[in-house]
Amino acid sequence: MTSPSGRSRLAFSRFCWAVLVYTIGVILWGAFVRATGSGAGCGSHWPLCDGQVVPRSPDAEMLIEFTHRATSGVAFLLVVVMAVWAYRRFSTGSPVRRAAAASLFFMVVEALLGAALVIFGLVGDDDSLARAWVMAFHLVNTFLLLGAISLTAWWGSGRPTPAAAGLRASGIAVGALLLGLAVLGMSGAVTALGDTLFPAVSFAEGLRQDFDAGSHILLQLRVYHPVIAAVLSFLVLGVCLRLGRPEISPATFHLAVITVVLYLAQLLIGVVNLLLLAPVWLQLVHLLVADLIWVSAVLLGASALAQTGRVGATAEAAVHAGQAVAAVDGRPRPRHTGHPLK
Repeated sequence: MTSPSGRSRLAFSRFCWAVLVYTIGVILWGAFVRATGSGAGCGSHWPLCDGQVVPRSPDAEMLIEFTHRATSGVAFLLVVVMAVWAYRRFSTGSPVRRAAAASLFFMVVEALLGAALVIFGLVGDDDSLARAWVMAFHLVNTFLLLGAISLTAWWGSGRPTPAAAGLRASGIAVGALLLGLAVLGMSGAVTALGDTLFPAVSFAEGLRQDFDAGSHILLQLRVYHPVIAAVLSFLVLGVCLRLGRPEISPATFHLAVITVVLYLAQLLIGVVNLLLLAPVWLQLVHLLVADLIWVSAVLLGASALAQTGRVGATAEAAVHAGQAVAAVDGRPRPRHTGHPLK
């Protein structure tokens, strides 16, 4: 199969970015379902809503939950189209194909996790640790889904992919950054659940609940989220400074700047969210920025690893070329000492 033309790549990439934007919208609506306590709006039925394909005379909670299920179904179909398009237009072994396949896999897992929450009653006023764990893993899978769709669009537009050479140090940095953001997201999901189930009437009462040994475990866990966010800020800044040097790659530099700016904005939003006692609209903004940080970090890693791989491959090729010349003329080549006069 031949590589797609520039026009075909552009159309595919634009479609993938549109899928990403739509999927983020669906995720935000899902958070609205949780924040308004509408997760049990369709009862324990799944995929039907209250035993019906389209519920008749739904109340507000049922309408909110049904809308989420309907929009999620559309998102699933869009990812299927994206995956089929990738397999038809890109050759075997293409990273675009792999990223599209990963997107479809994580979308299936996303649907199964949503179904599990409904079928096992982990919605509404349920305050069990089982619900907290499922929501935390739900958040991680959501991040993985967004990352896979982003990479499908990124590589589908013709961006370079990571090479095998010279990736160790940068790969560790990227892995640490993404792992840290995933842990922060998990703690944020648990914190949001606690805010929904146990709303505080004042900032002082919220603090008392967080440090009261007799409080529910979800309230006691809330205190860890801002601590993790503050500690992780040093990792975010360090990794972005390491990977985003403008003399190496302008694109990587811009992504590093975007990641840092978004993270600093997120810290401010988190403080305001805490002071305002987590209103629903601000929870949605908080989640939106978290999703954007994750996407920018994934693309930062992809861009940095591709650039590092190219530099490493070039250096390795130069070494092999020097060895080949030395073997041909039979004379040993002086070893480079790193100083131009030595």
